[in-house]
Amino acid sequence: MKPLLNQHLNTRKLTTLVENRTTYSADYAELNIYETHAFAEKVSLTFNFPIIASMLTGQKVMHIDGYDPFDFFPGESVVMPSNKEMVIDFPNATQNNPTQCLALGIDAFKIDEVVEKFNQQVAIENENNTWDLNETTSHLINNTDVNHLIERLTYTFTNNNKSKDVLLDLMIQELIVRLLQTKAKSLIINDPNHVFNDTRIGTVIKYIKDNLTNKDISVDLLAKKAYMSTSHFHKQFKNTLGISPIDYINSEKIKFSKKLIKESKDFRMSEIAFKSGFNNTSYFNRQFKKMELMTPQQFKASVNKA
Repeated sequence: MKPLLNQHLNTRKLTTLVENRTTYSADYAELNIYETHAFAEKVSLTFNFPIIASMLTGQKVMHIDGYDPFDFFPGESVVMPSNKEMVIDFPNATQNNPTQCLALGIDAFKIDEVVEKFNQQVAIENENNTWDLNETTSHLINNTDVNHLIERLTYTFTNNNKSKDVLLDLMIQELIVRLLQTKAKSLIINDPNHVFNDTRIGTVIKYIKDNLTNKDISVDLLAKKAYMSTSHFHKQFKNTLGISPIDYINSEKIKFSKKLIKESKDFRMSEIAFKSGFNNTSYFNRQFKKMELMTPQQFKASVNKA
């Protein structure tokens, strides 16, 4: 992320060592970049519009109603409703190693416009199951799609380009959709109150969880469970959750395999792969590395060291 800030660092004015703010404006949004160059505690921020806050460099400790205090690192974001307070500590900020964070505010009109389109495309049978961004706080960790968009938005906001406003408009729409998909995915998959059990997508999620080690789960089978054609089911699933059915199945199997590796250290990797519902070890290894950025053997070694 540091190279993306070169233009910003060359032009911004530093007037305070704690939460120095630089604002970049666009038609439907504003990007605020905050820099802190000294230790500080209990710094309060509140915005009168929904924002997504993302760490660029350094570390913060966040205090947000509804969450235990948590460390906030680069690669993480927080989606905040309007008028909700963040109280922030900066335990390690120095002049040589400042903490840098952005807060992207988006016009409520633009959010409502995209939300309406999203809900029309992914509406689940129960009419009450619609999605919004301005209700609850979300803490996102290592959400690759969101992180890539944040990087592109930061670069575009801080650099001059003839098509700047058009590019930002498209990226902001995509970001809203990604955040809505993340929220829908979390609610449907976790679903502690079983709100979505009687919906088609919810039924499929429950079936996958109940039959995770079944090697014969296919998109065709899941489409039949949802009473949809295969193509329509695939599109509806991906539009709603932001992930394909196969990628979701594999992610759940990898999650299960990690649990087996932690709890059953005597199993060979071929056994772990088989018990996790994979047909062969090489495919298991590829999927594990794709999702965890390390091989199963490396993960096992890290568990053994802990």
